[in-house]
Amino acid sequence: MKKIQKLVTAIIPEKSIVPLTFAVLVNMTVYCGSRLIAGDWVHHNIESALDRQIPFWPPSIIIYIAAYLFWTVNYILISRRSKEEVCQFFSADFLSRMICLTCFLLFPTTNTRPVVEPAGFFNWLMIFLYSVDAADNLFPSIHCLVSWLCYIGIRGKKDIPVWYRGFSCVSALLVCVSTLTTKQHVIADVIGGVLLAEVCFRLGKKPFMYRSYEKFLKRANRKIFRQKIM
Repeated sequence: MKKIQKLVTAIIPEKSIVPLTFAVLVNMTVYCGSRLIAGDWVHHNIESALDRQIPFWPPSIIIYIAAYLFWTVNYILISRRSKEEVCQFFSADFLSRMICLTCFLLFPTTNTRPVVEPAGFFNWLMIFLYSVDAADNLFPSIHCLVSWLCYIGIRGKKDIPVWYRGFSCVSALLVCVSTLTTKQHVIADVIGGVLLAEVCFRLGKKPFMYRSYEKFLKRANRKIFRQKIM
């Protein structure tokens, strides 16, 4: 057990275990909880004429799925930064999910998915994705929101190589495009997710936001680790 703990803390600082875990739990609760509550409610289709011009391209599901690895790497990178930066980022992350939850409940949305023939590997993946992920909780796109947070969380950080910052920007943009070419989202969802990331990231830097989050972390860390680590 000590070896496992040592391995984990070598990758994720103790001060960031709680915010990372809390972020995952909040994200799952918002996404699944809103679906349980509003699953049978009237959903609005905000698909535009331009959305209907975007081609359905099953191979782009690889980018859509690879986003989870991108998120993991960048959230860990951000968790290794200073205490203040960690609190700023994860307070923004939490605020963004609360706004998503509000949108999912007050204005449930859906879209029109194509009929996919069960022929070929990528088509099979698309059929599987559609079967496990209903066409709801679309606006704003959490996929785009989290991907853009991953980029702006390291944007301008000179201690992170320029090539990786550039890679993160391109990756976030490709994920946004993949949500459209897999017909998981529409343009309004993508714009909403990116704008929400920018707004919450700025709000997360406000002292009243990140200091409140820091107080929460201190209490949680004392209860979990029985010591002051933040």
